Amino acid sequence: MLNDKSQWTDTLIHLFALASRLEGEGQYNLAKLMRAAADSLCRRETYPLDISGDKDKLTAEVHKAIEALSRLNINADLLAAMKHGADFLAQGKLSPITATPHPYVCRGCGSITLSSPVEPCPTCGAWAETFQKFMPNYWFNDLEPSAAFERLRQTPLVVEKLIAGLSDEMMNQSPSDGGWAIRNTLSHLRDAQGVLDFRVDLFLKEAHPILESKAVFAWAKNESERPPSARDIFETYRASRAETLRKLESFAPSDWDRVGEHEEFGTVTLRQQVSYFTAHESTHLAQIRALIQ
Repeated sequence: MLNDKSQWTDTLIHLFALASRLEGEGQYNLAKLMRAAADSLCRRETYPLDISGDKDKLTAEVHKAIEALSRLNINADLLAAMKHGADFLAQGKLSPITATPHPYVCRGCGSITLSSPVEPCPTCGAWAETFQKFMPNYWFNDLEPSAAFERLRQTPLVVEKLIAGLSDEMMNQSPSDGGWAIRNTLSHLRDAQGVLDFRVDLFLKEAHPILESKAVFAWAKNESERPPSARDIFETYRASRAETLRKLESFAPSDWDRVGEHEEFGTVTLRQQVSYFTAHESTHLAQIRALIQ
C-alpha cells in the first residue's frame, strides 16, 4: 500500500473525474488511459492482500464490506442484493440472477439501479441508455465466432505443450499453500469443457434453453469417477473439445446469437457462452505454468 493513503485516494478520484470530463469533450482515447490507470492502481494495491477463500471467513468479509458501504450512503437495493448474495455464499451456493441482478451505474453521477433503466437518471438527468451495465466478468465480452472457435481449438494444444515431459507424480504434487496441483487444474478444464459441450447441445436442440448454474470450480479436487492419471484426464478433455468443435462447425453464423436463460447470469447468447468458456480457460494457463515453475 502506498505510504500516503490520502494521496492515493485523491489520485484515484481525480483519475475517474478526469476520465468523465475527457469523455464529455470527446477525448475517449485519453479517457480510457485514465480509467486504465485507476484500475491498475486498485489491482496493484489489492494483489498482495490475502483474503481467505474459506466460506465462513469470506462471508464475514462480504458483510464487512456491506457495513462499510452502508456508512458511505450506497444504494440500499445494492446493499440488499449483496446481503442476499452473502446468504447464498454462507450456504455454499452460487447466488442466482434473481437474488443478485446486474447493476447499472450512471456514468455521469454514479447513481445505481438494479434494473435496466428506462427513464433518465433521477439525480443528473443522464439518458437511460448511457448507464453502464456491470456483468459478472469480462468473459462475457463477445468474441467473433471465428476467433472463439480458433481459441477453443488452440487451448488444448497449449496445455499439451505445457505438460509435455511431466510425470504423473509431478502433476499430482500440490503446492506448499495447499492449492491445486496440475492434475486438479486439468480436471477443472475437463469439467468446464463438459459443461460447455452440454450447453452447445442444448442450444442445438432447444429454442430458448434453460442453463443451470454449475459450481465447476468445486469439482476440481473430487477424485471420484476420474480417469486413473493426469494424462488420461487431459486426453478426455482434448477428445471432448474436438467433439464440441465439430458441433460448432454445424452452426450457421446466425445460430451464434441464439438466446438461453442462465440461472446465474440471466439472458445469454451462445456466442457469450462460448466466449465465456474460451476466456475462462486462459486464466488457468498461467496457473499451470506457475505450478511447473
